[in-house]
Amino acid sequence: MKILVRATNWVGDAIMAIPALRAVRAKFPDAQIAILARPYVADIYRHQQVADELIAYDWKGIHAGFAGRERLAAELRTKNFDLALLLQNAFDAAWLAWRAKIPRRIGYARDGRSMLLSEAVPVPRHGEVPAHEKFYYLELVRRAGWLNELVDEQFIQLAVPSEQLAAAEAKLRGAGSLGKSTRIAVGAGASYGSAKCWPPERFAATLNHLQMHGDAEVILFGTPAEAQVSEAIATRLMKPPSNLTGQTNIAELPALLSRCQIFLGNDSGAMHVAAAVGLPAVAVFGPTDPFGTAPVTPRCTIVQEKPYCSPCFLRRCPTDHRCMTAVQPAAVEAALALWLAAGKLRAAEVPSA
Repeated sequence: MKILVRATNWVGDAIMAIPALRAVRAKFPDAQIAILARPYVADIYRHQQVADELIAYDWKGIHAGFAGRERLAAELRTKNFDLALLLQNAFDAAWLAWRAKIPRRIGYARDGRSMLLSEAVPVPRHGEVPAHEKFYYLELVRRAGWLNELVDEQFIQLAVPSEQLAAAEAKLRGAGSLGKSTRIAVGAGASYGSAKCWPPERFAATLNHLQMHGDAEVILFGTPAEAQVSEAIATRLMKPPSNLTGQTNIAELPALLSRCQIFLGNDSGAMHVAAAVGLPAVAVFGPTDPFGTAPVTPRCTIVQEKPYCSPCFLRRCPTDHRCMTAVQPAAVEAALALWLAAGKLRAAEVPSA
């Protein structure tokens, strides 16, 4: 059997979908499983043993526009898949599977795409499954008949190849990190939108306090689009950080984060990656709901103040961003201090792929 899985588009969602992918692999151990994903999501799955093939959906390049999607559908058609499982909710996912002439097309019945699915699965009603997003993907697999019951994994773990760990350590040292003190990985951006971002001056105040009262190195991570946020933090720090913003890609991020000892950031893809490689994570939440999207790890502290409008799930705050500005540095410092005091933190121990 040949199975195509259409992955989600966001890094955090991709990690939260790993239990569902592992369930598919367990149900069909001899199947040829391919994952269709945007390139950065494909990089997350590359060493996780959930697929035999990764197909990059280059929506900004060769697969852009209607002609590009037709080109991708034609490529998929030549692979003669028997079945498509659509973890992504979009109409586009169903349209591609239909145009690729995949006989069985399984996905949630939403976004006006039911007519394109051979098996349109009803979306879980409120309260039918636990709130966390990992169950949303697992429930699709269960309703497809491939899983008897939902398994509540407490830790979603990413494997990292040993050669990537060595390269990551070299890159961190090249950026100025000597590795002689606690490395605090900081992810101050969020690709989803500015509403999820704690103000840079609050990050800086927190980090300055930690460095005044302990031996710590700050490592800034982020995409090129988040360079301004990282620079706003860096200019306020009393000790210069190692700034890797815009100098890493998603494929490198698990190994780089695993060479740090603790993570501080917003509700973001980086938060999920850090948690999945074993770091204690302190995450500031505002417009989103940790009951649905907190990282799946026992080593996480959520810091949140909830005004009446939270969670709103908006990309940009239309008012005064009160859910994030209400979070004070002292609360975040206290959360970090608890993890730092819990024992001597070591680089995260992650399994080799």
